Amino acid sequence: MILGGHVGGGVKAAPERAEAIGADALQLFVQSPRAWRFPDHDPEVLASYGDRARAAGIQATIVHAIYLCNFASPDDTIYGKSVSTLRDTVDTACAIGAEGVVFHVGSHLGSGFEAGLERALPAVEQVLERCSERTWLLIENSAGTGGTIGRSLDEVATLFERLNKHRRLGFCLDSCHLWASGYDVTDPVALDALLDEFDSRVGLDRLRALHVNDSATPLGSNRDRHANIKEGLMGDKLSVFLGNRRLQGLPALLEVEGQGKGPDANEMQKLRELWEAGTTARTRAPARKRGSSARRPATRGTRDSRSRGRRSG
Repeated sequence: MILGGHVGGGVKAAPERAEAIGADALQLFVQSPRAWRFPDHDPEVLASYGDRARAAGIQATIVHAIYLCNFASPDDTIYGKSVSTLRDTVDTACAIGAEGVVFHVGSHLGSGFEAGLERALPAVEQVLERCSERTWLLIENSAGTGGTIGRSLDEVATLFERLNKHRRLGFCLDSCHLWASGYDVTDPVALDALLDEFDSRVGLDRLRALHVNDSATPLGSNRDRHANIKEGLMGDKLSVFLGNRRLQGLPALLEVEGQGKGPDANEMQKLRELWEAGTTARTRAPARKRGSSARRPATRGTRDSRSRGRRSG
């Protein structure tokens, strides 16, 4: 895995902040997460991002769309702002050479899943056309709070199918959201079953990033409450998720509070320890039976060719 976290500083300072906490990958916002107004980025800052990231040892960059966006909203004003913001976010992510833009589809706010899809699909379709071969649009699974879309693998697969399996559409799986939705990612058998279903219905080649968060709420609670690593209800057993062999090679990003300012060096160290424990346990475990769908995709678009020679983690 390429271990990292969500850092502040935006395009100007994210690589340096990620380096300071010992991260090999980073996630960032390219605008204030509390406002709709999109900034006028300095073209020179955008153009220099790749060199600065490489100098900081950053092996993967993921952009996260702001949480204000709701593509399933029946409110035309919110819907319009969401689409405009995601277009600008994707354009900026392409400019800095990010691997993807993670976003939440949003909530239908009581109008129903099908009604929410009817709103969301045209929005996502038009933004997908702005993506590049390097920079994909990544749907993140939801914890299932309220009317959020993407709370189950069935909903995730439905989105994939209804978006015609677009060649630049990928996914980001969040360990806390999976747990909140009732998927026990701390149980090796349950996790393998989850990945088997994802592989069958979507394809593991479409899985482009992971969010690694502990949970402050119980399994199946449908409540999205991240906890610091080893401080939530998953605890040390989160190593099962981190150690699964089909998830290796992906950016695995923290979205935790740390000491109040987001992922820090201590959280990164705990993440690395859990990853090492998970991968060590995996090498001691008996091999899976032949014929199981435990394979990893041979390629992941353009990323695998860039990952050769990366540091492990």
